[in-house]
Amino acid sequence: MKQKLQQYYLLIILHPRYRTLRRFLSEFRRLLTFKRHVVDVFLQLDDPYSYLLSHYLGFVAAQYKLELRIRLIQALRNEYMPEPAMLAEYAFRDCKLLAEELGIPFLDKGSAPVVEHRRPLLDFLAEEEGQLDFQETMHSALSHYWRGDSEAAVRLIGRIRPNPSDTNVLIAKNQLLLRKMGHYNSATMFYAGEWYWGIDRLAYLCSRLDGLRARRKGKKTSEIASLVQAFHISLPARTPASAKRLPTLEMYHSFRSPYSYIALQRTMDIADAFGLKLDIRPVLPMVMSGMAVPKNKLLYIIKDADREAERLSIPFGKVRAPVGRNIERCMAVFFYAKTEGKERDFALAAGRGMFARAIDLASDEGMRLVTEEAGLFWPDVVEAMKDEAWRETVQQNRDALTEVGLWGVPSFVLGDIAMWGQDRHWLLVRQIEDRCEGGDGIMV
Repeated sequence: MKQKLQQYYLLIILHPRYRTLRRFLSEFRRLLTFKRHVVDVFLQLDDPYSYLLSHYLGFVAAQYKLELRIRLIQALRNEYMPEPAMLAEYAFRDCKLLAEELGIPFLDKGSAPVVEHRRPLLDFLAEEEGQLDFQETMHSALSHYWRGDSEAAVRLIGRIRPNPSDTNVLIAKNQLLLRKMGHYNSATMFYAGEWYWGIDRLAYLCSRLDGLRARRKGKKTSEIASLVQAFHISLPARTPASAKRLPTLEMYHSFRSPYSYIALQRTMDIADAFGLKLDIRPVLPMVMSGMAVPKNKLLYIIKDADREAERLSIPFGKVRAPVGRNIERCMAVFFYAKTEGKERDFALAAGRGMFARAIDLASDEGMRLVTEEAGLFWPDVVEAMKDEAWRETVQQNRDALTEVGLWGVPSFVLGDIAMWGQDRHWLLVRQIEDRCEGGDGIMV
């Protein structure tokens, strides 16, 4: 009964009509109260994604008639952030490469962030929050920090009177607001009931504001247009001859992850376009090792995945939340399908079944439907599901993922290139192109 209610709830909130109605009511209330468009932005000083986002906020403010409410926070941890140390290290590498691709200065004034000025900068920002020019002030602080500009940081904070207790109270207050509003992470934007994370989701916010005719007359900044264009993927019409020497493309995949499902077809397309061998390496979801995932994190993930699926024209919305027995059955069948050369077909069919058709793969009826669509012989599937040998391979996959400094899915490894998230497909393509042209690649 609980699973049925959960399924119906997701079916409602992911339906396009529900989203349209919710947006209509939100805008209707705003018009009735004569309020401006307000975007709440939660930024963290030592978060490089916050720095990249802050680089574009001024352009957003110039392009649209809105109010930006910038709030200083620290992202929520514990159950919200399973591997904080690994995330911090990966975020640094990821943002450094993003900044290079997007032409944003990053550690051009020093070799490391100015961590020695972190506390004074926080005190300064806490004192300034709420001022009319706080968006510019926040960007300046983030810029000095992530460009490694110690001298500029000293000049910025030189006039403050530190009051750490007031700073801690403000950050805690903003963290509580972040949680109440339904999120957990920094570099996030909230507008009229919907969340947008970082520069990866900025285009969604701009598109929504465009639909509400909130753009200032004659204003269209080239910086935002360039950002959107940078994320566009253009695959080669013919396989580059130089791609033959490239290593296998590894995709770390979880049958529970909606992002993994969304990434599957595009990853296959990328591998095929460059003539790469693709090795799909499944891992067990972290929740099956006892990790709890808060409700607001789960809701954001499923809503965001739905939004991404719509953009990519991938079936999504009728979700049967996969965990436990259906995941284990999928693992066993996947490795059987691999012996038949049909692992791609099964992974896609299983993903569609769980995230677009609400099929219960813990049942024989549901699994038979999906496996027959993937071209697998049902009696052999039944025998394969009795085999537990997959557990050792799956653990090896998890260990290999950890070795390259990653833990989340989907993740992609190509030689010394390693990156996380289906948001990075465009960057993966850029790196493959660079290597085809004789570059050495880069570890992300």
